[in-house]
Amino acid sequence: MNPEEYLSLNGVEEGHWFYQAKREIASYWLDRFGPIQPENLLVDCGAGTGRFAQEMSSHCRVLAIDDHAESLELAQDKLGSERVRCGSCTNLPLPDQSAEFVTALDVLEHIDNDSGAVAEIARILKTNGIAVITVPALAQLWSDWDIALQHFRRYSRTSLRATLSHPQLRITHLNYINVFALPGVWLARALQKVRRRGLRFEDQIPPAPLNALLRVLMRIPACQNWLTFPAGVGLLAVVQKV
Repeated sequence: MNPEEYLSLNGVEEGHWFYQAKREIASYWLDRFGPIQPENLLVDCGAGTGRFAQEMSSHCRVLAIDDHAESLELAQDKLGSERVRCGSCTNLPLPDQSAEFVTALDVLEHIDNDSGAVAEIARILKTNGIAVITVPALAQLWSDWDIALQHFRRYSRTSLRATLSHPQLRITHLNYINVFALPGVWLARALQKVRRRGLRFEDQIPPAPLNALLRVLMRIPACQNWLTFPAGVGLLAVVQKV
């Protein structure tokens, strides 16, 4: 990402409904397939500001990995230098079968060789270990936000399934998330394309009641496996090392 994006993210992610819900969803699926134990190691690949790793540090051992100086500095402020490591998601600085859990939350879209990153996740996971992965979905939603964050792509269910195809990984859950926000996000993207400029909605925390409602509407549908959605703003995958 551009350096200024880390500062913008650090300023809103604690209170913004999208980032709050995403962290809660990831935590839910980790514990559902775990459960997480204090001695377990969670490796957060592409850790950004380190906020998710910071929240999970009360549940297990954590290691935040990123290769951007701005990210590393922000993560070290939250976690300390011993729990932050510089490394690429396609060349993780860890030995084979190191971790019980791995997360890559909105990370694969930043990587040209996303299949290589998946292979690295498989390599460092212990047998029966779990990885939780989120990505932005639907090419139709491509916008200046994707450009500013230096995304290579947005995913469909089919393309994410193909990316996660690896002989050592089994997909245990795959579904669209943030489904109820899709009409509003689509409209916002369309308006931004017409105006070609203006405030990015992702940088603004809505009024408290709306912020709380959007958080619930994103979290609840994503924390179940009995209903499959045909579309959404994002995709969530849970994979297990076999």
